[in-house]
Amino acid sequence: MISAIHPPAVDLKSPLTLLGNRVATAGFVLYAAFAPHSIAGAEIALAIVGGGWLVRTIATGKTGFRHTQLDLPIWLFLAWTIASSCLSEEPQISIAKLQSVCVLFLFYLTQAIVTRGSAVFLVSVMILSGVAGSIYSIYDLLRGRGVIVEAISSESPLRMSVAAGDAVWRVDGRRIYSIDEIEKAIKTAPPGTTLSVSVITRGEHVERTSLVVTDQLKQRDAPSGITGRSPTHRFRASGWTRHYETFSEILQILAQLALGLGLANLRNHGPNLRFKLAAAASALLALGIALTAMRTVLVAFTLGACVLTIRAARGKARLLVPAALLLVVALGVFIVWQTRAGKALWLRDDSASLRLTIAELGVRRVRLHPAFGHGMDAMHRHWNEWGFPGKEMVGLHSTPLQLAFDRGVPALALWLWIIAAFWLMTTRAERAFRDSADTNRNGLLLGATGAIAGFFASSLVNYNFGDGEVALVFWWLMGIVVVLARNNHRVHHDNSQTNRI
Repeated sequence: MISAIHPPAVDLKSPLTLLGNRVATAGFVLYAAFAPHSIAGAEIALAIVGGGWLVRTIATGKTGFRHTQLDLPIWLFLAWTIASSCLSEEPQISIAKLQSVCVLFLFYLTQAIVTRGSAVFLVSVMILSGVAGSIYSIYDLLRGRGVIVEAISSESPLRMSVAAGDAVWRVDGRRIYSIDEIEKAIKTAPPGTTLSVSVITRGEHVERTSLVVTDQLKQRDAPSGITGRSPTHRFRASGWTRHYETFSEILQILAQLALGLGLANLRNHGPNLRFKLAAAASALLALGIALTAMRTVLVAFTLGACVLTIRAARGKARLLVPAALLLVVALGVFIVWQTRAGKALWLRDDSASLRLTIAELGVRRVRLHPAFGHGMDAMHRHWNEWGFPGKEMVGLHSTPLQLAFDRGVPALALWLWIIAAFWLMTTRAERAFRDSADTNRNGLLLGATGAIAGFFASSLVNYNFGDGEVALVFWWLMGIVVVLARNNHRVHHDNSQTNRI
């Protein structure tokens, strides 16, 4: 429950204070729009938020921060992370990595700027942005990406990067739609340039950096040495990004929030327009998750939606929601079968076996450094030395395991404390506002319970907490919950008085 200690209300009467508050709020609107698609856009938006908050703070002398039960585990987690970085196997790398931990300050900025009224609007904007990404993903799959390689010459500079059947879809970060565009990218690049090549192989996105442009190469009629015409439709959707893992994790959170809004409106007002819009948004976001072919996130979304159904659904909804989830899972299974490597559905593909091997090795290494871990990103320099397979560093694919490996078992315990405290705060607030007239507030809190459950379930087999874009949305959502949960103790009291009457 939120602490009863609150700072004095921020006075918005002065022009400078009002300007700062409006700038920060506008920044949050931009962040909600960009978060599912562009980390650059999201960071620029948050810089605007920070600037507006700083102006308001200087004008009023008040930060707007509030004390919550989350403060202690958050600050202990931050302190332990700093200590772990200083004691790292590679202190220079780990200390430089500390800048990524600053994303937790979004939690405090959100609760300082966002109001209960603007919270609903901001969440709605982010949901609509995610829906737009899902719709674009459908169009992207129908249109196809890049060019499927039909043949490759022995003199091709790409012979070590692609094989027949693969698809080249980006060169030097720019999308291509024909072989001619690949040839043009090579011929227009300065000699000595190393071009990155994005390849889709067996449905997976792979980044290559082996195309070195030389004068001799540029003089060839067909410098790429590959032939092909048709685009590929066998790839994992990612909206306007190329990171299907990030895209799916954010869609999972947004789909739960939309579903929570829909179920709350259905329970309180029946199948009204808001319920229909929220249900449609949740369905499109769930479709977007299925199109990413992320097995773990699809399961996590299903688990989170089941939590919502148990907490809120009544009557026919208790049957309709699980039925809809079965359809989503069935579609996801079909897409995984069509898109990913053989035996992926039975977890017998190379990706699953590699994850299991890495997890076993990670657990062994945690036993060697249980207190402060090895240090964030230290494995980049010692991947093979520490016994991990493969030439590329892929991480441990698990938030709990990665935290214990990087920062020590105590850091993992503190992270679990944060998750547990966040869950208890959200569920208590949702229960407190369940019978209130503010259906949207209750709906967002309800959706947040599913989002937390889904995020945690996915974290067991994905390092989603270490994904900067996903982590930002997570801390933002935590701040939104704090805003929505304010004064829930008073609601409890009012409900008790009503019941006595």
